[in-house]
Amino acid sequence: MAFNTMEAQIKVFETKEMVAAQFAEDLLGWVAGKDKFTIALSGGSTPKILFDLLAAEYVDRIDWSTIHFFWGDERCVPPTHPDSNYKMTYDSLLMHLPADQLHAYRIYGENNPTDEAIRYSEIVERYLDKLDGAPIFDLVMLGMGEDGHTASIFPHQIELLHDNHTCCVATHPESGQIRVSLTGKTINRARRVAFLVTGSGKAEKVEAIFKEQGNWQTYPAAHIRPLHGELIWYLDKPAASRL
Repeated sequence: MAFNTMEAQIKVFETKEMVAAQFAEDLLGWVAGKDKFTIALSGGSTPKILFDLLAAEYVDRIDWSTIHFFWGDERCVPPTHPDSNYKMTYDSLLMHLPADQLHAYRIYGENNPTDEAIRYSEIVERYLDKLDGAPIFDLVMLGMGEDGHTASIFPHQIELLHDNHTCCVATHPESGQIRVSLTGKTINRARRVAFLVTGSGKAEKVEAIFKEQGNWQTYPAAHIRPLHGELIWYLDKPAASRL
């Protein structure tokens, strides 16, 4: 089912595999006929299902040479580290694509985080279209944690939603792991933002955000509302069970 609320479109599916399948079909339509399509990728278990599906069934259906891959956030670890979002994407999808068609701009998690946030901001600003001098992604993929965080913007650093830079340095509230992330302002300038949220552990935050109840304003994901673009939430039934 699908319905509109909070200026967002919600698409609900039986399973997380069906979430990935619908997103893949939508992506196929979004990139069709485009000369260039910029996308910021997300880490996590549901994106991995999506990337595995794209590698298995879409390699010959999409003109990958038109897609420019960026990352919405990255853990400050080397690209060979199991925590690396880049490594997950490379192993699941990128390594299966034609090398001569691949445009991928990873966050260098092995670099000094402050320096890397500056460097990656410059990369994003160089390759993306601009509106009023600011970079605009065609698509930003996002997940949401059980604490309501998105990208690497956590509730204890919710001010990063309003940071004027393209990228920022963030810290995981429990592990202390340092990360580089797109800021909320960068995400909210995208032409399209798509959340992929699955599992019953997310249901409480999904309900709070869409019904605007409880502490919903403390959840960074609640503040992702593109200024001029489209917002879509792809949910499985467990995540949507309290709507």
